[in-house]
Amino acid sequence: MDKPPRTFWQIWNMSFGFLGIQFGWGLQMANMSAIYEYLGARADQIPILWLAAPLTGLIVQPIIGHASDRTWGPLGRRRPYFLAGAILSSMALILMPRSSALWMAAGLLWVLDACINISMEPFRAFVADLLPEFQRTRGFAMQSLFIGLGAVVASALPYLLTHVFHFAGTTAAGTIPFTVRLSFYIGAGAFLCAVLWTVFTTKEYPPDNLGEFRKQKSEGAGVGAGAREILASIREMPRTMRQLAWVQICTWLALFCMWLYFPVAVARNVFGAPDTNSPLYSAGVEWAGICFGLYSLVCFGFSFVLPALARQYGRKTTHSLCLICGGLGLLSVAVIHDKYFLLFSMVGVGIAWASTLSMPYAILAGSLPNGKTGVYMGIFNFFIVIPEITASLGFGWVMGHLLNNNRLSAVVAGGVFFMLAAVLTQRVEDLYEVRHPKSSLPGNALAAKP
Repeated sequence: MDKPPRTFWQIWNMSFGFLGIQFGWGLQMANMSAIYEYLGARADQIPILWLAAPLTGLIVQPIIGHASDRTWGPLGRRRPYFLAGAILSSMALILMPRSSALWMAAGLLWVLDACINISMEPFRAFVADLLPEFQRTRGFAMQSLFIGLGAVVASALPYLLTHVFHFAGTTAAGTIPFTVRLSFYIGAGAFLCAVLWTVFTTKEYPPDNLGEFRKQKSEGAGVGAGAREILASIREMPRTMRQLAWVQICTWLALFCMWLYFPVAVARNVFGAPDTNSPLYSAGVEWAGICFGLYSLVCFGFSFVLPALARQYGRKTTHSLCLICGGLGLLSVAVIHDKYFLLFSMVGVGIAWASTLSMPYAILAGSLPNGKTGVYMGIFNFFIVIPEITASLGFGWVMGHLLNNNRLSAVVAGGVFFMLAAVLTQRVEDLYEVRHPKSSLPGNALAAKP
């Protein structure tokens, strides 16, 4: 069907739920390594404790994508999954900071990630479902905007609660600080409310032929049929998707190195904390949350200009330049000893993050066959979680045997991976740019529409 152009506020509403989803991710990314160390984990144990996050994405996202492709009911196709995932994620966020042992925190991270993935995967397909092709760059950029905004608040919450709102309380050794626990409780409410906004403000298009849709659904019913279809889709991945896979693998290796070790590297290498019981350690982790908040703020602001850059330079070149900024940002951490200079490093990371959350998906959407957007968006997640699984299983050995448990060296390695991803982006074939001359790139096409 021909999809009518959407207004700015309609695109805003359909993307608003990502604000809540990012509360879940932002709290997790900024605090989980520290939570593990509060509960007694060593540096070389942290990667394996993070294994839950990528494993749940690897399993859950293709299944949810396939299921949502075949769903239609009173709430539509994707919205039932937004809502279910939001309710479950909010419950997990409330339970997470109440962990009293490592095994409990790792188990709850597994549950939390599964629930967040149930909400997140259909949001990617949601944009492709509802927007005409020329508006998809703007749609995915709007998601980046809300991801950035949500992460700003989520990452900075413990610091704000301590230093702005003056929540206090002593923290015994081996327990999670009160401000971290309160941040997770606030995040639970924000997650649910933001997703509910999208559920109630945005309607979905029904299948073009509802009778044929129901027939295909019944023919493909069952776990075995679903698994066969997912495997067949993997074998038949579009060429553009295969090329983007290598870009994603390197990009997310870079991000995973940063998320795993930046907070604890700041605490130990910049603030000079001797151990987790030192006040310098808490101060360093809180400052890393501010740094994460800044790169998310940059992501928020830079998302406004991404469509214009894509129009001017093309989506591939824009993405390569953004990844280079991220690489330079992480490489610079190696020579920084003043906490305030870390903020400049995070500007480059924020630019890369904004592009990573939008450009690959905008390029991918134009190459996907009709009726399989959900399952392919789920499969595309493989190239996020496979490098994360690799890092979780293997990076502990690298830390223990090659890097002497130096958290700062791991962050610098992330910068190298960003640079490699920038080079690989130039190999990708963007079918929309192939089909349209430069004057008809997404931003120009958008400007030409009434």
